[in-house]
Amino acid sequence: MIKSVIRWSVSNRFFVLLATLILVGVGAFAVKNTPVDALPDLSDVQVIIKTSYPGQAPQVVEDQVTYPLTTAMLSVPGAKTVRGYSFFGDSYVYVIFDEDTDAYWARSRVLEYLSQVAPTLPSNARPQLGPDATGVGWVYLYALVDRTGNHNLSELRSMQDWFLKYELQTVEGVSEVAALGGMVKQYQVKVDPEKLRAFDIPLAHIQNAIQRGNQEVGASVVEMAEAEYMVRASGYIDGVSDLESIPLGVDENGTPLLLKDVADVGVGPQMRRGIAELNGEGEAVGGIVVMRFGENAQKTIDGVKQKLEELKSGLPEGVDIVTVYDRSGLISDAVESLWKSLIEELAIVAFICVIFLFHVRSSLVAVISLPLGILTAFIVMYWQGINANIMSLGGIAIAIGAMLDGAIVMIENMHKHMEKTPLTAENRWRVVAASASEVGPALFFSLLIITVSFMPVFTLEAQEGRMFSPLAFTKTYAMAASAALAVTVIPVLMGYFIRGKVTPEGKNPLNRLLIAGYKPLLKGILKYPKTAVVGALVILAVGVWPIDKIGSEFIPDLDEGDLMYMPTTYPGLSIGKARELLQQTDKLIKTVPEVKTVFGKIGRADTATDPAPLTMIETFIQLKPKDQWRDGMTTEKLKKELDALVKFPGLTNAWVYPIKTRIDMLSTGIKTPVGIKVAGADLNEIQTIGQQLEAILDDVDGTASVYSERVAGGRYVKVDIEREQAARYGLNIEDVQQVVATAIGGMNVSETIEGLERYPINLRYPQDYRDSPEELKKLPLVTPNGQRISLADVADVYVELGPPAIKSENARLNGWTFVDIEGVDVGTYVEKAMKVVEQELELPAGYSVTWSGQYEYMERAKEKLTYVIPLTLAIIIVLLYMNFRNATEIAIILGTLPLALVGSIWLMYLLDYNFSVAVAVGFIALAGVTVEIGILMLTYLNQSYNEYEKSQLEHGKALTKDGLSLAVMEGAGLRVRPVMMTAVSTIAGLLPIMFSTGTGAEVVSRIAAPMVGGMISAVILTLLVLPAVYYLWRGQKVKRV
Repeated sequence: MIKSVIRWSVSNRFFVLLATLILVGVGAFAVKNTPVDALPDLSDVQVIIKTSYPGQAPQVVEDQVTYPLTTAMLSVPGAKTVRGYSFFGDSYVYVIFDEDTDAYWARSRVLEYLSQVAPTLPSNARPQLGPDATGVGWVYLYALVDRTGNHNLSELRSMQDWFLKYELQTVEGVSEVAALGGMVKQYQVKVDPEKLRAFDIPLAHIQNAIQRGNQEVGASVVEMAEAEYMVRASGYIDGVSDLESIPLGVDENGTPLLLKDVADVGVGPQMRRGIAELNGEGEAVGGIVVMRFGENAQKTIDGVKQKLEELKSGLPEGVDIVTVYDRSGLISDAVESLWKSLIEELAIVAFICVIFLFHVRSSLVAVISLPLGILTAFIVMYWQGINANIMSLGGIAIAIGAMLDGAIVMIENMHKHMEKTPLTAENRWRVVAASASEVGPALFFSLLIITVSFMPVFTLEAQEGRMFSPLAFTKTYAMAASAALAVTVIPVLMGYFIRGKVTPEGKNPLNRLLIAGYKPLLKGILKYPKTAVVGALVILAVGVWPIDKIGSEFIPDLDEGDLMYMPTTYPGLSIGKARELLQQTDKLIKTVPEVKTVFGKIGRADTATDPAPLTMIETFIQLKPKDQWRDGMTTEKLKKELDALVKFPGLTNAWVYPIKTRIDMLSTGIKTPVGIKVAGADLNEIQTIGQQLEAILDDVDGTASVYSERVAGGRYVKVDIEREQAARYGLNIEDVQQVVATAIGGMNVSETIEGLERYPINLRYPQDYRDSPEELKKLPLVTPNGQRISLADVADVYVELGPPAIKSENARLNGWTFVDIEGVDVGTYVEKAMKVVEQELELPAGYSVTWSGQYEYMERAKEKLTYVIPLTLAIIIVLLYMNFRNATEIAIILGTLPLALVGSIWLMYLLDYNFSVAVAVGFIALAGVTVEIGILMLTYLNQSYNEYEKSQLEHGKALTKDGLSLAVMEGAGLRVRPVMMTAVSTIAGLLPIMFSTGTGAEVVSRIAAPMVGGMISAVILTLLVLPAVYYLWRGQKVKRV
């Protein structure tokens, strides 16, 4: 079949070339329009339910909102994990789904279950779905600063909330724009309880009066002089004076009683749970652009930047927008460095073809076929909706060396034919068809093996699956395209390009050198074939020696070009202290010369994608381009320098990468490489276990820092109402609680409407009535029968410890321990730490300890790979059997695999790489390429042996050992050129990737390393050991003469 395809292509050259041109056109369109991102989107399919429950303590939020929601969400179809967070005034429920769930289907299911549970929630707790975005969605952050000092933080926040936000949300691909920091303007009504008592007015009456004094109404139309006039009665509050003159009634003398008679009315900031700070210069207002699920990141960021440029003219003079995090830099760096590697590869590979073939035109055939294969891969990528990112481009880069094999072997065979039959105009296409048909089927087959052997990568799931499937797809498409091109376009190109004088193989200096070096070695080995095989086994044993000295990790850290500082502070931190701490750390970080901007964030932004407590600092550090760094400075050194610089008591430092951390936090909730989750029923007990873990892990080698969350370390002022005492005054629990909630906590009773802007009106007692437990005890209450009492008469007021925030996973309370490690790999560390914890930690009944973070993924990937790698071998064996139909020959070819392992393991050991999913992918790719060399070698040996056998039979002679030895010498020795060419082009093609330094190099170089090391050892050993084994096998039926 393959032969007939080749013949058809050669006789219908015009169609083939036309199809090639169409392919180039469509490919160019695909390259131009394929969405571009730095990394594949690694985050899980998740739906977030955010519920605001203003003014409520975490325990109240947990009991009344989070727990009912998490238990309801556990039964959502496809939900894998349900994680709940209860903070002060907010509840977040994250529903994380299985891999193959569609994001929008998941949202509709969650809405369906939410509608069942929503009616049971408290009346002022309003659940809503978060944006249709993922953890990787924070693509662009900016800060609003005022250089002139004419605008305060509330004015800047109003510009962000009511001007920039809505404009930016119109940009294609933007899911939401979240505001962060600054102050939200609030009208504050501070009621004097003494005056309320004097006028005998309950607090609820004031709340009512404000709501009734802030409304507008329409009253249909009036017709006058043939025209229609619409009637509107105005009444919105639009300033302090309007509020002050709200009527509360009339006193005994008939004088109107106004709000200003019993309260102070002013403007102030609303209570906030998040602060933003820029460069240590003071507070700023921030904006976070969250990109929609599955959008084109580069395009979205470009759209946002363009929009911001247009909006700048609408901002007041002196107000400036500063970019503080921009992923497009990372995207262009990553994609650029890979394109650079691709071009370097093309150049190297072209150069190799020229040296080996000694014919520039022939090399052109090989070089032209490469971009065609790449374009085909891009067409399928575009059609399938895969982004161009470091993984998908890496797949093409890894395939380049192997993609050339088809062309190289074809051209090489054509040269052989031309040495025998000189080309003329008449016989040109006949020779092309004959030479191509001779090696076409075997070639197509070996390329197919490379393609199919990579299939197991598709079985990887979750985060590692999302990381490597783009690479697997593109490598598979590129290889499949090159297999198709090898039997269609290449024969046609050979016919047009290979003309003129071709240097015979014997005269090519490089080939002569190769054969001169190889022949004596081969002769020696065929003299002592058994010794050679034993030698190979010894080398194999030595080769496997470093295996237990190589560590393991999930996926090596990707240098994202920017850093994030994420220390953990102790719970119960006040907002004032948080602000001070944030400014001090930012100021210190900004002193490092490599730092361009420092944008600090403490607490949470107004978005469901940010479940950060007030104790969590996230500082985005934008670094200058590497060429502006000090000599010899690396990211690792920079981290160490920053760590030594920023030292504060009570702060546990962590220097991480922004994208990776967001993904980890959203998928496992753990921001460090290793985390431990303690689950149980009582938070105090969970905290005690966490503190024990801290002490135990501190002594384990490789622990950089360990911090257990103080899940019960928050401070509470408890108002404990005594029912009997309250009943004596005719008060129920709710009567007392209403006063406590409004008077102390303050309550938003209405909002003003000022044009397009909306601001809340808050009602509470003056500060000196509520600034200590002693003052709270004196809080005046009015009983239903007019008695005046204080809060202490009906309740105990005291300070106690309680949860600062409550986390739960699958409706079980959780406390987390974060472990940062250094100088050791994750796998080794966790194994050691697990043993120590098992021996030393005493767990009470009903409590469990789970290891999480990167380790969780690593175990899952390892489990998968244990049956994926045997599956690769099984696929290869089936394909080989279809080709060779001989078990011994298959065994000989598979013998090349362990020999390939030797090189790859040693190279990894020398480069100090750990085993990771990336390395496993490299090994899977290596299997296909190594087998290809074995197939080529065996095909050539069989050709030579069959010729020898045929000639001996024709002459009626028996086969001899010497004759067999000569036949093997002939088969291996004369065909050293194609074997070396395929190997050298594969190795050389991978070198630019292995030594690349750009973004994403960390992952791609780890895929390339086992392939390079393995190919080097496989080639050397295949050229020497395979002929020896073949000689021993064929020698069994030969009499010694």
